[in-house]
Amino acid sequence: MRVLSRRLPAFAAAALAAACAACGSSQATSSTASAAASGAGSFPTTVTAANGHVHIGSRPAAIISLAPTSTEMLYAIGAGRQVKAVDSNSDYPTQAPRTKLSGFQPNVEAIVGYKPDLVVVDANTGGLIKSLAAFKIPVLELPAAATLSDVYAQFDELGRATGHLTQAEQENAKLRGQLTRIAAAAPHHTTPLTYYYELDQTYYSVTSTTFVGQLLHLIGMKSIADTATGAAAAGGYPQLSPEFIIKASPDYIILADTLCCHQSAATVAGRSGWSGLAAVKDGHVIALNDDIASRWGPRITDLLQTVETAIAKGGGT
Repeated sequence: MRVLSRRLPAFAAAALAAACAACGSSQATSSTASAAASGAGSFPTTVTAANGHVHIGSRPAAIISLAPTSTEMLYAIGAGRQVKAVDSNSDYPTQAPRTKLSGFQPNVEAIVGYKPDLVVVDANTGGLIKSLAAFKIPVLELPAAATLSDVYAQFDELGRATGHLTQAEQENAKLRGQLTRIAAAAPHHTTPLTYYYELDQTYYSVTSTTFVGQLLHLIGMKSIADTATGAAAAGGYPQLSPEFIIKASPDYIILADTLCCHQSAATVAGRSGWSGLAAVKDGHVIALNDDIASRWGPRITDLLQTVETAIAKGGGT
């Protein structure tokens, strides 16, 4: 789940990897707490990420981020001035120094050419971490979050690694507060509202156990994909069929493929057999920004707020 705009089937493999990566993220959650003795802004320091214990000798002054979520997190905690380059998919915030660097096909020579003193990735693609170790460049691997705790842990890890631990803790507190307020504002229903969450036009979706599913659970929603055959084996990202979706008749249809694939309430209504769905007739089709929907950083509140607002109005967008 590096960037969902890559679309499936590439995403399907990445999603399964993200499910497995939960083990590494959980380890990071507990280990960062034990690293508290290093203190905010204290160097040298050792940060425990998914790729183990990462030693950072001094406060980084030339950071490269090869993951859009990490880029957003770095700027959210005030480390933006230390960021020297970001990958081609890091389009937010706009002031990030976007380059042709790729997190999908990393070029070691190009990365080293920027003379970074810290590189942040969401996967060890092509053995990049070992390759950069040969140049004594520390790398933090921060994979797709499987839980909200993973998000908070990654903020903590980045805070320690960049000398912005206090700001990272403040960002975590801000996120917790915003999520709590959004959840409290959501209309109460005696039974959970059901939804079909569309990742792409081949009907890959998410179950309630996924990161997005857990977010939507905060406002009383349940995925129809939970009962799909093979959902667990697919890491919570099964491929549904139009027949399954129509039969399940979800209360809401949530589109996370509006930018990549130009999907909308109108295109959904135009699908064979879909115009009769209550969600379509009642205007319960919610359009998300693909990029926000694919990242697990500071803008997860935007995703949840968009859905909560639509539910509160009894319609979609």
